[in-house]
Amino acid sequence: MTLRTKVILLAVMPLLLVTLGFAVAMINMGDRLAERELETFETNLLKSRENALRDYVSLMRITAEFLRDQAHSEQEAQVLVRALMQRMKYSEDGYFFAYTEDGVNLVHAVQPELVGQNLYDFQDTNGDFLIQNLIAKAQAGGGVHHYLWRRPSTGQEVDKISYVEQLPGWDWMFGTGLYLDDIQAEMQHIREDVNANVKSALLRFSSIGLAAVVLVLVASIWFNLHEHRLADASLKRLAQKTVELQEEERRRVSRELHDGINQWLVAVKYRLESALNLLGETDSPVRQQIREAEATLQQSIQETRRISHALRPRVLDELGLVAAVEHQVAEFRKRTGVAAISNIRLDEGRMPDPLATTLFRLIQEALTNIEKHARAAHVVLRLEQDAEGLYLLIQDDGRGFRTRDLSRSEGIGVKNMRERVEFFGGDFYIRSETDKGTAVHVYFSEAQLARRVG
Repeated sequence: MTLRTKVILLAVMPLLLVTLGFAVAMINMGDRLAERELETFETNLLKSRENALRDYVSLMRITAEFLRDQAHSEQEAQVLVRALMQRMKYSEDGYFFAYTEDGVNLVHAVQPELVGQNLYDFQDTNGDFLIQNLIAKAQAGGGVHHYLWRRPSTGQEVDKISYVEQLPGWDWMFGTGLYLDDIQAEMQHIREDVNANVKSALLRFSSIGLAAVVLVLVASIWFNLHEHRLADASLKRLAQKTVELQEEERRRVSRELHDGINQWLVAVKYRLESALNLLGETDSPVRQQIREAEATLQQSIQETRRISHALRPRVLDELGLVAAVEHQVAEFRKRTGVAAISNIRLDEGRMPDPLATTLFRLIQEALTNIEKHARAAHVVLRLEQDAEGLYLLIQDDGRGFRTRDLSRSEGIGVKNMRERVEFFGGDFYIRSETDKGTAVHVYFSEAQLARRVG
């Protein structure tokens, strides 16, 4: 070996050793970093799925409470709620279930053979009394539980996570869940890719190891954002579907009240009037009783019409949004004595029915809030549409409130208004000052309206 060769080796070998050591150190560090990021991603992914389950259960609870309020009896309400849970599915293996506090299955959308069975002492292969634990979680105010369950689409017993709550008054435990084998398979696939990248980086050089770490980090962020967007879009679609079902049920119940029960009450009133005519002008106790019954019946007719109008004003379906809003303002003015002024300039020919219903419900909710809380003397309502878009303003001179308090704890009424507007892509804003009144602003651009009409 020549001196030149020795000198080259003495110059290159330390560089190669340092480079190799640097490469190994960076790859080991990258390996550890990748594992931490994968664990964080898995935790965030599972957390987002748990939040989605909470939202599904919350929407089902709200819908059940609505059906319960509209039903004529508790038994009818339970039948309606069970039927809704039985048919409501949001994915291939996404369904709802319900049990009594004794462990009797009431609803199981994909395994109807379980309905009516007492599964209180049922255990999975790990010995977990899962129904008992789910009931305990629900009775404690709601919670998440992990267990093993047979997946309907594959027939295999896999890990599952469920979120459950309790329906007040009925002592039902109900909820929904998701199977974790998809998450585990996805995480296993990602881990295999990471390991492959790490091995490749060890053979090629430290820079490839660093690139692999960056790739894992980017993939983690992308998957996290992607899952969040999918969950958010799915939740919005489910929320809008629930609102549409509520509106359809309101329309049906309102129509039945107006065309059915109200007509029967009017017929009975005519019968009482005929009975009074047959009795003549005598001042008998029977005539007095019939008069009192007629007065009570008249109040019942008015109350039935009021309830029917509150559920779904017929004028909205028959004459359109402008007439419905004018009628709503007139009723508000008559009922409260508040000086309410409306200014409406609207092209109803370009107004899709869902958007018209949304605008009507926004105005209805705002006027209800003013009546309950504002103590206002004047109310101004503007609903205008021009070439730039559609604008709604509802303003009062009431006592107002601090908007920062609203941002910390937004009431369900304001939250529903905001969600209705945001589903159509509009802008929702509330401005309020103590003792200076409140203004609700809603705006839809022309492009947003065009998309909804199209």
